[in-house]
This record gives sequence, C-alpha cells and structure tokens, in this order.
Amino acid sequence: MTIKNVVVRNQAGMHFEATTGSGFPIHFDSGRGQTAPGPTEVVLAALAVCSAMDVVSILAKKRQKFERYEIHVQGEQRDGYPQVFTRIDLAHELEGPSVEVTALRRCIELSARKYCPINAMLAAGATEIHHGYRAIRTGPQPLDESGEVIVTGPNRRPDLLAPEGE
Repeated sequence: MTIKNVVVRNQAGMHFEATTGSGFPIHFDSGRGQTAPGPTEVVLAALAVCSAMDVVSILAKKRQKFERYEIHVQGEQRDGYPQVFTRIDLAHELEGPSVEVTALRRCIELSARKYCPINAMLAAGATEIHHGYRAIRTGPQPLDESGEVIVTGPNRRPDLLAPEGE
C-alpha cells in the first residue's frame, strides 16, 4: 500500500497552498480576484493528466508516434451542495502522420477501465465520465475521425480489489 501526504496552508482569504509529499506546491483560490485554480478545476485537470499519462505510456509500448496530443475536458456540476460533478467529458485529440484509431481507442479504454485511479474514484461515485477521441492522421492516408470510446460511472465501481498484476 502506498501512502500519499499533502499539507495545506492558508495564504490569505480563500488562497491556499498545498505542498505535496514530494515537495511540490500547488496553489488554489476561489472567489473575487482569483489568482489560482479552484479545487474542482484541479480535479478535472488531475483526471485528464492521469489519463494522458496512461495513454502516452501505452502508445509508446504500441510504437505509436504522434506530433500533438491534447485532452479537452468539460465537467458539469450539480447546482445543489455538495456541487459534485455529474458528468465529465474527456476528448483525447491525437495528431500525427501514422495515427492508428484502433490503437488510440484501446489506450483510452485501458486508462478508463484499468489504470487511471482518478477515473476509478470519480466513476465509483456520482460521476458519469465520457471518454472520446479525435484522431487526425496527417500522412499519406489522411484521416479525421472522432467518436466515443467508453462511458464509466456513475456508481459503477471498477474491480478495485483485484490482485495486482491482473
């Protein structure tokens, strides 16, 4: 089991600095004169980065090269408190001369179903997460294709207790 630690200190008003166990500071702010992202924006960013790291790692194992990779994220929060995300849309956009749609779709699916802990935590709760893609092939056989890969959550708990290595 891995233990993670964070210390949060109030800087002034609604501005906070969180220092991670690895020593990196993250600033948060809310309200008038906001100077840093709010906590829920950081949750969206963490989900996207978590998935992106999985996808890039798996693409490398599949020997898939690309020139540009972005994830666009949009989250819908309920109006009442607690203002949880009810739906999040992740759109992976990959561009390169030899992009393979099948490989990209499989990478996104593996991240969503197996590897990304942020996705697993959100999908186990009230959040429905739509994982989509846009593949842009710029080489000799051009392509511009988009679609949905998988929907995770809400209240669908992945097999979090599977033995490691499965």
